[in-house]
Amino acid sequence: MTTETATDVFEAHRPVLLGVAYRMLGRVADAEDVVQEAWLRWSGSDRDDVREPRGYLVRITTRLAIDRLRQIKARGETYVGPWLPEPYVTDFGDTVPDTAERAVLADSVSLALLVVLESLSPLERAVFVLREAFGFPYADIAAMLDRGEPAVRQLAGRARKHVEERRPRYEVDPAQRRDLTERFLAAAADGDLEGLMELLAPDVRLVGDSGGKARAPLRVLETADKVGRFLIGAARKSAPGLSLRFLELNGGPALLFLSGGKPDSVFQLDVADGRVQTVYIVRNPDKLRSLAAVQTAPQGHRPTLA
Repeated sequence: MTTETATDVFEAHRPVLLGVAYRMLGRVADAEDVVQEAWLRWSGSDRDDVREPRGYLVRITTRLAIDRLRQIKARGETYVGPWLPEPYVTDFGDTVPDTAERAVLADSVSLALLVVLESLSPLERAVFVLREAFGFPYADIAAMLDRGEPAVRQLAGRARKHVEERRPRYEVDPAQRRDLTERFLAAAADGDLEGLMELLAPDVRLVGDSGGKARAPLRVLETADKVGRFLIGAARKSAPGLSLRFLELNGGPALLFLSGGKPDSVFQLDVADGRVQTVYIVRNPDKLRSLAAVQTAPQGHRPTLA
């Protein structure tokens, strides 16, 4: 395999590798670092005996992501306020034409799921991502992780049970979520508390991630009354000159607010039974940097996540 061919092969698999790394880490910069390290190992390795590049590259990426995740957990960093994954563009476009496959990919990268995955061990998270998001056979996952297949099946079962017990229920229909997002935005902008309350589930939750670096609730808000009043108050106090873009982030429609042309905050809703179940707000500026280029990128030239 020539150097040029090796580069082409790696670039063809880059979206999958980035998808694995991001689902493992929930952080764009860390995921990109892991993929870059995978490239260095791929480019410097003896590739003559590699018969299945995709599996080989996913194996390297997964192991690097596990190491990075262990380092993060070992540091035991204290995060100020609720933690949310870094928002990431998932504009699948024509790359995933099958509706069922799109739904699986969207669900596997949702904010709700990634929050739950944070509580898994690195190995459990790796097995869950490889099996549930990418459909790798247990035997292949066992080879990637140097574990026996029975052990991998046990890890998968434990991870799946943990996720099912903790993941909130919501709809992945993008048309319904987009419609409700637009109505939600209009009610909040108009100061229409009654109209907003009609859109919120009685037990709705608002999760704000600021990392202590911007204004956002330091605790999860619960109940329609508290969430509705907070949103109306926040809309009234919003800085003048904010602009807005709709994006597909983490598998669903989201609102990107810009201040002076720079990302200020991201809003995304989880929806079920025609009501908003969870409001996610990301205001930590460190988690919005990757969206600075995205908000000006033309269609078809945005980074995508498989």
